[in-house]
Amino acid sequence: MHILVLGGAGMAGRKFIERLAHDGRLGNKTIAKITAQDVVAAQAPAGVPFAFEAVVSDLSVEGQAEALIASRPELIVHLAAIVSGEAEADFEKGYRINLDGTRYLFEAIRKAGDGYKPRLVFTSSIAVFGAPFHDKIEDEFFTTPLTSYGTQKAISELLLSDYTRRGFFDGISIRFPTICVRPGAPNKAASGFFSNIIREPLNGIEAVLPVSDQVRHWHASPRSAVNFLIHAATMDTGAIGVRRALTMPGYSCTVAEQIEALRKVAGEGVVARIKRVPDPVIDGIVAGWPRDFNPQRALSLGFKSEASFEEIIRVHIEDELGGNFVK
Repeated sequence: MHILVLGGAGMAGRKFIERLAHDGRLGNKTIAKITAQDVVAAQAPAGVPFAFEAVVSDLSVEGQAEALIASRPELIVHLAAIVSGEAEADFEKGYRINLDGTRYLFEAIRKAGDGYKPRLVFTSSIAVFGAPFHDKIEDEFFTTPLTSYGTQKAISELLLSDYTRRGFFDGISIRFPTICVRPGAPNKAASGFFSNIIREPLNGIEAVLPVSDQVRHWHASPRSAVNFLIHAATMDTGAIGVRRALTMPGYSCTVAEQIEALRKVAGEGVVARIKRVPDPVIDGIVAGWPRDFNPQRALSLGFKSEASFEEIIRVHIEDELGGNFVK
């Protein structure tokens, strides 16, 4: 099969492609080619067993989506987006990248004709939900986002469901928890500090905590994110029904509980590298996010994630640090 990964140079795209390169298959199908699109060139994993093509383009430019689907990939994984903090800071860029680019893609598939109907996995976000919240957000909770990023994702979810209903493609939206611990350098996501206060201290570097210890949030590891994508790409979508957006499982904890998990795994010396520097802008954004979920639909359909934040930290140490960290 031929797979198109939009946002293939980003963290989730890179890890997804690396997993496919390791397996050589997706479900019961052998992979013949992966096309990885992004605004910077994606790198092929070492020893990749299939054809790999890196395409540098901007999905929000008219005509680019048509070029990307011209070879009729059977699976499209749509990870391309700008993150929450940047979408809030730059209104026009957020709507251009996160909404216009998505609609151009959907329209290109619709107009392709010739019976072309790919599986399309769209990565949404728990930012589609807005306060006031229940203690646990159930599957029937309204999507009333309180950020531009969440609004852009919610609109895209509605479009995907409608285009799927009309038979243009076989779509599924998966709402990622905050992915933690993210490897690499900090990005512009408002949620970045959740990873920063774990990743940097484990690397012997100080990290800034801009919010209260009592902030509670919903997390899953990058390993779980890849598993979400693979399951969404291979599952029987007929079991989902007409509501094509699913909240992914995760683990809910406070920042204080994150820090305590880090203390248990790595020790007091690592925790001492966290410095508290309040940021009212970040605090205001995070205050509008949900804190805990009861994702029964996703669980019943076979999606899984970690059962503790200690497990999330250990996944990071194993996958990114070779089992070692700076004490």
